[in-house]
Amino acid sequence: MSRYVFDSSAVQAPDRFTALETCYDPVSRLRIAQTGLGAGWHCLEVGGGGGSLGTWLADVVGPLGQVLLTDLVPQPRGPQDERTNLTVVQHDIVSDDLPQNAFDLVHARLVLLHLPQRRQVLDRLVAALRPGGWLVLEEFDCGWLPVLTAPHPGAAELFEKVHTHLMRLLSEAGADPLWGRRVYGAMSQAGLTDLSSSTHAQAWAGGGAGIRLHRVNTEQVEDRLLAGGVAAAELRDFWSLLDEPGFAVNSYPLVTVRGRRPHQRDD
Repeated sequence: MSRYVFDSSAVQAPDRFTALETCYDPVSRLRIAQTGLGAGWHCLEVGGGGGSLGTWLADVVGPLGQVLLTDLVPQPRGPQDERTNLTVVQHDIVSDDLPQNAFDLVHARLVLLHLPQRRQVLDRLVAALRPGGWLVLEEFDCGWLPVLTAPHPGAAELFEKVHTHLMRLLSEAGADPLWGRRVYGAMSQAGLTDLSSSTHAQAWAGGGAGIRLHRVNTEQVEDRLLAGGVAAAELRDFWSLLDEPGFAVNSYPLVTVRGRRPHQRDD
């Protein structure tokens, strides 16, 4: 059983993966490529979700490279996704064994945010790097999500109410909705060097691919939202609002932080 609020075995999971991949995969590929990723690299993709970044990594590193993709609930892949240099395994990053000094690149998107043990997991990911290897973490900062345009009075307030209740559910489960703004400092404290950070955000208009993330997330926890103080009519109005072209909200800012494990010094 997944510890996450958004269980990857739920029926809504494929739609969530599609929304995330559509909106954020181009950003992730660009940021990862800035490490110098190339042929022959050994990579770890943690919490690989729908597998899109894992297959892309496998194509970039080529036959001399290797990609290990882990997830609590690995998603089934079709023949078009098969790569001989890509291994997909069921794995709990909190407690299961992880190779040390093994990877040129470790990447995780929207994983540590959900884990109460995120600082300990960060240390494990650093230990998995070879000296000189790169860790790339991408996390949301859910504390800045302004409504950009509202089609009618009360629309912004409705969105903010439902979203606030959703963030409460995450926090109660041990997630940190503000983790994105803390990642740089955490990676510095973990001993990584050559740190850099960038943030991506855009407008999500009603009916678009990105804003569908709010739909699938709230559908998955509908019962808990209703039990927590959101009325059924409010939730229906919220879902209708997400389809209105006259509504737009800022996307979740995706904070990408890159850092390098220092090379070992010869004494």
